[in-house]
Amino acid sequence: MATVLAFDVYGTLIDTHGVVTELEERLGRAGRGEMAAEFSRRWRDKQLEYSFRRGLMGAYVPFGQCTREALDFTDRALQTQLTDVDKDHLMAAYGRLPAFAETVNALERLAANGMRCVAFSNGTCDAVSGLLEQAGILERFEAVISVDEIKRFKPDPAVYAHLRNRLEVAPGDTWLISSNPFDVIGARHAGLHAAWVRRSLDAPFDPWGIEPDLTVTDLEALSDRLS
Repeated sequence: MATVLAFDVYGTLIDTHGVVTELEERLGRAGRGEMAAEFSRRWRDKQLEYSFRRGLMGAYVPFGQCTREALDFTDRALQTQLTDVDKDHLMAAYGRLPAFAETVNALERLAANGMRCVAFSNGTCDAVSGLLEQAGILERFEAVISVDEIKRFKPDPAVYAHLRNRLEVAPGDTWLISSNPFDVIGARHAGLHAAWVRRSLDAPFDPWGIEPDLTVTDLEALSDRLS
């Protein structure tokens, strides 16, 4: 059976900080454009925190709601006074985020070497499919698998079991590819292989005693190692 590579989407295939340009424009109108990068970072961190908290509470909502609530929080925390129109534009921009530059070539190489590639995300299937389509990479994936199908969030072990059940594949034949350490640890804890895409050399890995099977700097390096 061919090896399955399950790619996380946000931060792994798609650059979540691609929204910075839109933030610079929106915040710049109030003379606060220099806050765009910090706003983007805090928005992303809060988005993930909200998904974790809702997962623990058993209070699932679609990931897009976590994203909007995190946007509202960041606006309040940084006192940037975004309007509802600004927030709507930013949410729309989140649906048009770009793929990382090496993504297309890396996916082509992996598929040419017999790898089954799927997208595996906290986002809903519709949201992720739309995002991948506008980035020009949807056709590179055999399937889009969303945690929304079981109303749980990564790194709940149930989502990794759902991935395997959907694809009818054994843990040893399944790799999770992610730039997020919590996702890598979750997959390894669930018995899958996992590769950490360490896009920043300054990024630390959680000291839990659970390590990725493979660490690479980007998807091109991943294709070099797995081809």
